[in-house]
Amino acid sequence: MTTIKEGEKAPEFTLLNQESKSVSLADFKGQKVLVYFYPKASTPGCTTQACGLRDSKEQLDDLGVVVLGISPDSPKRLTNFINKQNLNFTLLADEDHFVCEQYGVWQLKKFMGKENMGVVRTSFLIDESGKIEHIFDKFKTKDHHEVVLNYLNNK
Repeated sequence: MTTIKEGEKAPEFTLLNQESKSVSLADFKGQKVLVYFYPKASTPGCTTQACGLRDSKEQLDDLGVVVLGISPDSPKRLTNFINKQNLNFTLLADEDHFVCEQYGVWQLKKFMGKENMGVVRTSFLIDESGKIEHIFDKFKTKDHHEVVLNYLNNK
């Protein structure tokens, strides 16, 4: 498993978005990007987290931060999630979890007594030069957006 540290170059990726169009991290060079990994579209925790980011979009825009959500879902499932929740940022499909593995978030998880491989909810703030500025891995889904905004507003 890859372990990424703050200050390192963010692994490059190109994935399909909710419209099945290719989106690359390189497309956002010169901008701050919040890449957030979540387990599954339209589940309660992931919906709470996404809606918090949706409702904070204006503040994130003012701070010059682009949001990209990545999960192992298909583009079609991402489209449904965006439409149902009126999400206002890009979601990317990592169906083979290759990018999740590159970022070290594809891990063995325990849930209700069962062990499965899955996405450990983690966010990476990537700076304008493509380096990992900050890693967010300690938050609740309902306050993820507040943790991110607090960091951005107090640095």
